[in-house]
Amino acid sequence: MSFRSASLLACAFACAVAAPFALAAPPPKPPVVHVDPEAARLPAERVKATVENYKQWLDAAEARDAAPAIVTAVIVDDKVVYERAIGYANAKTKEPATPETVFRLASLSKAFATGVTAVLVRGGFLSWDTKLIDTIPYFKLKDMQAAQQATVRDILGQRLGLPRNTYDAMLEADAPYEELVRKLDEVDLSCKVGECYGYQNVAFSMIGDVVYAVTGDYFFRQVERRIFAPLGMTTASYGRDALEASKSWARPHRGGPHNWIPYEPNDSYYRVAPAAGVNASLRDMEQWLMAQMGGRPDVLPTPLLDVLHAPEVSTPSEERSLPWRRARVTDAHYALGWRVFKYANEDLIYHAGAVSGYRTMIGFFPKYHAGVVTMWNGAGPIPAGLMPMVFDSLLGLPHVDWAGVEGSAHTAPVAKAAKAPVKSRAKAATRTPAKKSAAKTPARKKKPD
Repeated sequence: MSFRSASLLACAFACAVAAPFALAAPPPKPPVVHVDPEAARLPAERVKATVENYKQWLDAAEARDAAPAIVTAVIVDDKVVYERAIGYANAKTKEPATPETVFRLASLSKAFATGVTAVLVRGGFLSWDTKLIDTIPYFKLKDMQAAQQATVRDILGQRLGLPRNTYDAMLEADAPYEELVRKLDEVDLSCKVGECYGYQNVAFSMIGDVVYAVTGDYFFRQVERRIFAPLGMTTASYGRDALEASKSWARPHRGGPHNWIPYEPNDSYYRVAPAAGVNASLRDMEQWLMAQMGGRPDVLPTPLLDVLHAPEVSTPSEERSLPWRRARVTDAHYALGWRVFKYANEDLIYHAGAVSGYRTMIGFFPKYHAGVVTMWNGAGPIPAGLMPMVFDSLLGLPHVDWAGVEGSAHTAPVAKAAKAPVKSRAKAATRTPAKKSAAKTPARKKKPD
């Protein structure tokens, strides 16, 4: 595949590992359970009602011109129960968005980095506890004793000890990744390695150099070979060249409702490909979501998913960052490329992403094998509130209009809602289309989130 040279991690060192490492030790905390003997399927009528509700909410978002395009799917028990694309891939040319339109994933890319690492760990190429200094000789921290202890798990679990978003501003100012990653030893640590959460894009992307060291192959090729191809993610790719070579691709837009203006994609975060470099369509992401829920054990077996989704480091601020989280989320951790929330007392595996002109969200309840993925190509806030409305409906929780689509067009999203009662298990509009729609019902630069 073509790949913009500025977007590649340099990986300008020879393979540093002569023999495979031992397999990783079990994670220190109990993993999320993917095969639950007590799990019951979501009631079919509730799923059906959720789909009907979601149609109406999307109709309302479309009528408000909430984003240039929104593509979304609901998956239950490895089946796409609802899929829809509304709006335009390019508002200027009126090119419609479809389920095969390619979007930038932003920080949803991180789960692909941890996923391919898990496959390589299973293959004996490295361990989750492989020391960074053993594979990438340039790696240094201001505290070199701490640097000597830093592992693959620490960078992928966002617990390297660096301040949040270290060097993102310089990355956005066009500083090369290769320069920034060699300046980590100039930064004061916030805590000891492994002891606190600090979200990173530059440091996270060192996994690309680790993968090169242990395989002798470029990171993006390993993802293509071990993730994209076997899952049938036929339009997934890395880099701006590949995005723009797609048959249909969503342009980023600025402006607002009824005045969306497309512009050229920004390259900054393509330079940290493991953190934010993936492009994919809704159809690609449907396959990815099924795999993450345990539906493709040939590619991602349950033992690997248990490690990827195990809560690693506490992130209490994530419980309060948005109204729906304040009402529904009672515990929050970062795993390996994923967030793990207690959502109305149910495990929710989740992540969001944002780069200039693109927003993405994915989340699922492993107990029920039910999840949602949504992508849009503007900065409008309304689509972000739709996903928790779907979650609430699937779980049978009291309805709250988190997206602000049920009042007048000028009504803001609900700011407060009562906490949902804690429970051990979930209990059993008129359409006004404003733009072209494709639906199916089958049986400032923004930092990546």
